[in-house]
Amino acid sequence: MRKRLKWLGVAVAVAVTATAVAAVAPAAANAVHSLIVQTDTGKLAGKSTGAVDAFLGIPFAAPPVGALRWQPPQPAPAWTGVRPATSYGSACPQGAGSTEDCLYLNVFRPARATNERLPVLLWIHGGGFSSGSGNDFDGSLLAETNNIVVVTINYRLGAFGFLNLPGLSKTGGGNYGLLDQVAALNWANHNIDRFGGDHRAVTIAGLSAGGHSVCALLASPLTHGLVDGAIIQSGGCPSHTVAESQAVGTRFATDAGCATHQVSCLRAKSAAEIQAASAVVRGGILSGPLPTAGVPELPIAPLTAVRTGRFERVPLLIGSTRDEVRAWARPFATATPAQYSKSLEYLFGTRAADVEKVYPLSNYPAQDTAAYALGAVWTDASAFYGLGGCQYAQLAQQVSKYQPKTFLYRFDARSPSGQGTPAGFDVGATHAADQAYLWPTPTSLFDRDKLRLSAEMVRYWGAFVREGTPDAAGQAEWPGVKDQRAMVLQLGGSSAVTSAAFAATQHCDLWNSFSYPWLDINPDQLAQQVGVVRQ
Repeated sequence: MRKRLKWLGVAVAVAVTATAVAAVAPAAANAVHSLIVQTDTGKLAGKSTGAVDAFLGIPFAAPPVGALRWQPPQPAPAWTGVRPATSYGSACPQGAGSTEDCLYLNVFRPARATNERLPVLLWIHGGGFSSGSGNDFDGSLLAETNNIVVVTINYRLGAFGFLNLPGLSKTGGGNYGLLDQVAALNWANHNIDRFGGDHRAVTIAGLSAGGHSVCALLASPLTHGLVDGAIIQSGGCPSHTVAESQAVGTRFATDAGCATHQVSCLRAKSAAEIQAASAVVRGGILSGPLPTAGVPELPIAPLTAVRTGRFERVPLLIGSTRDEVRAWARPFATATPAQYSKSLEYLFGTRAADVEKVYPLSNYPAQDTAAYALGAVWTDASAFYGLGGCQYAQLAQQVSKYQPKTFLYRFDARSPSGQGTPAGFDVGATHAADQAYLWPTPTSLFDRDKLRLSAEMVRYWGAFVREGTPDAAGQAEWPGVKDQRAMVLQLGGSSAVTSAAFAATQHCDLWNSFSYPWLDINPDQLAQQVGVVRQ
């Protein structure tokens, strides 16, 4: 394992505000600090807020346009003079007006000068591999609070990033977006020291599809020596086989108007035409893009790699939210008891009756009853790609066999915005609810308890990036999975619980007693299949 910087031992005073928490280390008096940074492709000029320096819109690979569309990322071209790095680069195509020239990243570092090389958090955004951007995440708070460098990245999405079609390229088919992430890691390996970071101390982190990406990167031989730690937030280890992704690719080409000569036909289309076709055929929650396994950059399916120890065995922080997929069960709001039973039979077969005994409709609110019930079932059963619940806890246990520094959490605070449907459906601690606490804005958190939890999480994550353990001075101790403990992050004070108590909350005795597949159909389709009338 590469060098891991040690915690400075300086107590951090938490200022419960929406925009800042106290700093960690004093500046070194004789350190050199400049907003002009020389990278391996040219000089950059960043900007400073006074507390944090930001270098935005840095090209880490060549624009994937023209002949480079649907090819592995190529080195970024060099430039002369000083390139401004004071505004974000374009997000990758995901809507009208987007451009394929989008392979940019952003660097945030503490503005105070120091002779210390700082550990690095490299953030991979979520969005179902179809939306999102590194530009959506301001790393200033994490950088300033924890005395670390934060990098946020873009990567190709949807058909541009994950299309697999025979003849499209010699290598990389189905994984162009994943290879973009590897390219960003290589950029950090070669350049982050020049921003005050330590290329020997890089932690990759991501939420949702970003978490899926982290698992895939740990299973890829291309990341060996580039990763020192990993954080998976509400993400799992799903992937497609080559046959599956090529079948999806062939169907996409046909639906895009390229039934014959598919490769040349697609290459002749504009980015807008490709994106328009993507909007028509875009998959849902469970049928969108995924990395492709069984290829050089991902020889083994990530889930298999993790379960068998064939992955980069770095410290891991992994967790999910308490009501992870409740919001996605909303199509079942008007389901009858019989339709609820049918939906259980679809996934659990002969064990459906056993599931219904543990999750009877009588346990849930009178309105939208079946939606709440199925939300609990699907969350605890990890029915969505193994996300959250009992399979997630098992995954953490499996990782801990190979890496003792494995830490599990569950986020129990409901969405800070109190979001719900117009009908009043309470999504609870929904998928990605923790994101607003880790990347807060002045308007995302609005009371003292939420601000306090945000401050705690920012420091827990910073401690993990610095030391490979999320123990932060002055906060509740966070034992590891090997200690048969897990952390519950919640309003009013987070605390560690026993693995047994953690499992009991989600009825893991039931879910660990039999085998069942992941849900292979989107909730709205399943609702239609069992006869639920749409509202």
